[in-house]
Amino acid sequence: FEAKQIEVFGEMALKGYIYKGLKPVYWCPHDETALAEAEIEYAEDPCDSIYVKFRVTDDKGLFTAKGADLAHTYFVIWTTTTWTLPANVAICVGPQFEYSLVRSGDEWFVMASALYESAMKEAGKTEYEVVATFKGAELEYMKTAHPFLDRTSLVIVGDHVTLESGTGCVHTAPGHGVEDFEVCHNHYPDLPVVVPVDSRGRMTAEAGGQFAGLTTDEANGAILRHLKETGALFAVKHIVHQYPHCWRCKHPVLFRATEQWFCSVDAIKDKTIEEIDKVRWIPAWGRDRIASMVRERKDWCISRQRLWGVPIPIFYCKKCGAPLIAREAFAAVSQLFGKEGSDAWFRRPAEEILPEGTVCPKCGGREFTKERDVMDVWFDSGCSHAAVLTSRPDQHWPADLYLEGNDQHRGWFQSSLLTSVAWKGKAPYKAVLTHGMVIDLEGRKMSKSLGNGIAPAEVISRYGADVLRLWVASSDYQSDVRISNEILKQLSDAYR
Repeated sequence: FEAKQIEVFGEMALKGYIYKGLKPVYWCPHDETALAEAEIEYAEDPCDSIYVKFRVTDDKGLFTAKGADLAHTYFVIWTTTTWTLPANVAICVGPQFEYSLVRSGDEWFVMASALYESAMKEAGKTEYEVVATFKGAELEYMKTAHPFLDRTSLVIVGDHVTLESGTGCVHTAPGHGVEDFEVCHNHYPDLPVVVPVDSRGRMTAEAGGQFAGLTTDEANGAILRHLKETGALFAVKHIVHQYPHCWRCKHPVLFRATEQWFCSVDAIKDKTIEEIDKVRWIPAWGRDRIASMVRERKDWCISRQRLWGVPIPIFYCKKCGAPLIAREAFAAVSQLFGKEGSDAWFRRPAEEILPEGTVCPKCGGREFTKERDVMDVWFDSGCSHAAVLTSRPDQHWPADLYLEGNDQHRGWFQSSLLTSVAWKGKAPYKAVLTHGMVIDLEGRKMSKSLGNGIAPAEVISRYGADVLRLWVASSDYQSDVRISNEILKQLSDAYR
C-alpha cells in the first residue's frame, strides 16, 4: 500500500501538481500540526467582536481637503480574532464600494456608507454627520498607523470585501488569513507576512513585548484591555460564532502561515468536475454536493508535522537546499517501502535510499537530507484505489462502487477523486452510493467520545434479533437514521 502511495505521489509531483509554499493553513496548536479542511469540525465559541481605530497618517490630501484633522482621523476595522491584530499589515476596502468620512465630535471615521450607521450604533454614538463620500479605489495606498505597534498599515483594495457585516474596512493579516494572504501575495507583494504566533499557539516577541508568551486566548483579553486603555477601541460586543476545531483533539484551531506541501487543486479542478459528471451518484444530490465542494476548494495541504505516518518522499540538496523531484528517486523510495515498509525512511540515511550517483539538477550537489513531514491521512486513504485495485490480480480499476457515509463527500470520496484525476486523469469509481449516519434521539452521531453508542448485541439481548432487523428494514438508508431505547421499545411493542 505504502509503495503504491509513493508511486502516486511521485507521478503527481512530476506532473507539477505537488509544490511547497508558504501559505496560511489550519493549524492545531494542541497537536502542533497543519490540518486539511476535511479534518476540521465547527462548534460554537464565544468571542469579542471588536471595532478598532487605525489613525490615518497619509490621506493623499483627500480627507484634509474636507476639513478633517489627520491627528484625529481613523479607518475603523472590525474583527472577531483580536489575537491577529499584531499580524496586521493592511486595511482592505472594496474598490467599487462607497465609503463615508463621518464626523463625530472632534473625530473623523472612515467606513463603508452601507455600514457606518450600524457601527456608530455599536459605539453608542448618536451625534454624527457625513462630511464626504469616496469610492474605495480612491482610498488605495493611503497609510495608517498600527494601533499599538511601530508599523504602517497600508490601505489596499480587494474584491473579497463584502458589506454583510463590520465596517467594509477589512483587517488584513496575510500571516493568518487565506484571503488576506492571496490579495497581498497577488497584488501587494512588498507587504510582509507577519506570523507572531508559534507552533504551540503562543504569541512571539513580534507581537509586542507585553503580549509575548501569551496564548491566543490570553492575548485576546490582553490586547482588548490595551486598546481600551489607549483609546484605540471604537466598540466591542460579546458574541457566539461558529469556529473551526480539530477533529482529533476537539481544540480550537487557527490559521497560520507556514511552509507546507500542497496538491494544486486549481490545476486539476476543471478535469475533476468533468469526471464527476461521468460518475453515477446515489442519491443523485451527491453529484451537486461534491462538485460544489471541489469547485470551492483551495489547494490541498498534504503535509503534517507528526511522528507517525507515511513520509513525504522528498530529498533536499545540502548544498543549495532545492527539493529533488526526480523519477528515479521516487522509484527508489517506492521499492524500499515495498520491501521494508515506510519505517525504512526513518531508519536509513538518504545516501542508502537514493540511487548511486544521484546529483542535484540545480547545482550538481551530491549530498541530500530527507523531508521530516508526513502525509495527510486523507492522502493515504485517497490512494486506496491505486493500492488495492491495481495491485491485486482479481481486481480491476476503476472501482465499480464506492460506498460510505454522507460525510465522505469532503473526505474519502473527494481525496480519492483528486489523487485519481491527478494520477490517471479519470475518476477512481464508476458509481458512488452514500448512506446516512446512525444518530441518537438528539440527532448526534454515534461516537466513543460522546458515549452515545448502542451495541447491536445489547439490542438483541434486550429486544431480540427480529426487532433489530425490523429497525434496519424500516429505515431509509439515504437519510440519517435515529436509534434509541425509546425507538426500539416502540418497534418492539408494534412487533408484538
